[in-house]
Amino acid sequence: MTHRFKTRLEQAHERGHYEALLDLIPYAKLIGIECTRLGDELLFRMPANKDNIGNPILPALHGGVIAGFMELSAALHLLVFTGSPGIPKIIDFSLDYLRAGQFRDTYAKCQVWRQGRRVANVAITAWQSTAAEPIATARAHFKIEETARP
Repeated sequence: MTHRFKTRLEQAHERGHYEALLDLIPYAKLIGIECTRLGDELLFRMPANKDNIGNPILPALHGGVIAGFMELSAALHLLVFTGSPGIPKIIDFSLDYLRAGQFRDTYAKCQVWRQGRRVANVAITAWQSTAAEPIATARAHFKIEETARP
């Protein structure tokens, strides 16, 4: 992990705000991801943005933007809670679209189902109105960089 990245992660933990960390990821900035810590959980938010629309007739969010939001949310969740020395690398990502993502704020939460020394499995749920009515669910597998051993 670069010194700059490590410093920003430490600052984010102290403040409970992750903007400085998200600024290091160009795609996160492009789609507007925000992250807030709520106790032992992270809540990810993607504010409504006209540039993220895929179907202007409805209007509805582009499916790729929803997928990118969910994948990045899972990677950041792992980064924050596992102490990984860098952003985890995606191995596999499976997404189920449940309903159209309307042109409004979208939220996501993640849960680590299994974590080994090298691989982690994360479940992601995205919603807009209420968490009980998700617009998409996903499962992701990540390769985790091992920390340096003494």
